Amino acid sequence: MGNLQEQAETTQQGGSGTISAAERYGVLEMPELAYTDEVAKETAPLYEHVRHHIPEIEWPVHAPYIHAINKLKKERNAVILAHNYQTPEIFHCVADFAGDSLQLAKEAEKVDADIIIQCGVHFMAETSKLLSPEKTVLIPDMKAGCSLAESITGEDIELLRQANPGVPVVTYVNTSADVKAASDICCTSSNAVRVVESFESDTVFLIPDEFLAQNVAKQTKKKILTWKGHCEVHERFTAEELLAYKEADPSIQIVAHPECPPSVVAVADFSGSTSSMIDYAKSQKSGAKVMLVTECSMASNIEQEAKGVEFIKPCNLCPHMKRITLPKILDSLVYMKEEVLVDPEVVVKARRAVERMVNLKTN
Repeated sequence: MGNLQEQAETTQQGGSGTISAAERYGVLEMPELAYTDEVAKETAPLYEHVRHHIPEIEWPVHAPYIHAINKLKKERNAVILAHNYQTPEIFHCVADFAGDSLQLAKEAEKVDADIIIQCGVHFMAETSKLLSPEKTVLIPDMKAGCSLAESITGEDIELLRQANPGVPVVTYVNTSADVKAASDICCTSSNAVRVVESFESDTVFLIPDEFLAQNVAKQTKKKILTWKGHCEVHERFTAEELLAYKEADPSIQIVAHPECPPSVVAVADFSGSTSSMIDYAKSQKSGAKVMLVTECSMASNIEQEAKGVEFIKPCNLCPHMKRITLPKILDSLVYMKEEVLVDPEVVVKARRAVERMVNLKTN
């Protein structure tokens, strides 16, 4: 990923004869950011979506940025993708599409837009570039990384293949383009079992998330080889703390992401992908108490969809996701930065791994 970042920075500087996004689309003047009567009126409906999370006294700080971003993205023919872990003012007020990483990239592939603003982490922006190579993909902060994605490289996978000839390599979509390109096929947390079982081999690598692999291993007869990569949000949860919540209030339903340690998943009432967790919460009756064992912002973002559900929030935040802010999104639109580039050869190989997953037969 370091090479990709250097490539992106070189492109933005106009080096190596490459035309940068700023040169292609031009740099605009920063709009005036004042909380005028017009801004207040036009953003008032948006505030209704976030009033339970943003105090009214703070709204005049956010509203001018939201107003400017929503106006400028139309002028630029840009779409904004926001991951479920983004803060409510981004998720509800400027995003055109919201969801998990692969879902966002697939939505962006369908739309007639020139520019994608990825409000997430770097590997997500790369995935959007894989599926929409003809579009300009920008990330508001190039330093928005991921402990899991950065735990492994394409070179690591080649070494694994040399030490384990013939063993298929399944990589989680939460990885860099370089890692996807070196793998046989990708998987998501929701289809990992099906992808692993699609191979005739008795032994399969499922990398880099060690906990996801361990949780999948309990659902298949395949021998799963792992890699010691972890999400720094999900690895911090413990079974002891969740059982303490349960002891204090037995009515709490614990819903855990499979990136959590197996001991956490074992005490959960339900475990599933981000979208499955959301569906589970939305299916509960009014008055239910649900604890989403994942990044804290997700519960805040789906409260409106899960009417009447009380969310208990053990608040583990992703520091990388929180690098994305409204001012940085506006800078990205005005100055056309930071552009995410992927080597064309890597795009072909990585996209193939993703498409193999998408095209996998259900039988």
